[in-house]
Amino acid sequence: MPVEPVIISRDHHCVSRSMMDENSLKVLYRLRQHGHTAYLVGGSVRDLLLGRKPKDFDVGTDATPEQVRKLFRNCRLIGRRFRLAHIMFGRHCLIEVATFRRKPDPEEIPDAEEGAPNHFAENVFGTPQEDAFRRDFTINALFYDIENYSIVDYVGGLQDLHDGIIRVIGDPDDRFHEDPVRMLRALEFSARLDFELEQSIFRPWIAAASCC
Repeated sequence: MPVEPVIISRDHHCVSRSMMDENSLKVLYRLRQHGHTAYLVGGSVRDLLLGRKPKDFDVGTDATPEQVRKLFRNCRLIGRRFRLAHIMFGRHCLIEVATFRRKPDPEEIPDAEEGAPNHFAENVFGTPQEDAFRRDFTINALFYDIENYSIVDYVGGLQDLHDGIIRVIGDPDDRFHEDPVRMLRALEFSARLDFELEQSIFRPWIAAASCC
């Protein structure tokens, strides 16, 4: 179901292109010049809004990995479970570009051989909204739109960022079952940002402890 995002225009947020890595801007602008949607995504947007210096600048786009590779000679594709484009600028600067993804419908997933991983499930491309809902925590699902310099929020991440809350996108039981490492990431973000864990995050931990 389509969700109307909260869009914060440039004159109502603190993020400036001068705060961003120049190579990430090159990637964003080239994708836009070739007709693709291109957002700065994830932790970099979170940190910029908090006045912190991001460690990495990641890009989300509707361009497929193969389309990204055709636009950048300095690009290589990595991963099977999660196909990504890595664009290298010199020896030490890497911009990671991921195509927007969505959760596949059950009937779309082909049967894998017994015991073999099914990489298809992680490489079904989607819209920015669908990609936002695939991410782990609301504060990590904010987008910066290079077209009009706005912040785009589908999941309530701006409010949680303001309130200092770590909140799982979707049902915590399901999301932690998908990837148990998310439990550790929740603790890491809580400690690093001095944010509180939203109460529903504790439910899977309590259930797991009661079974021991």
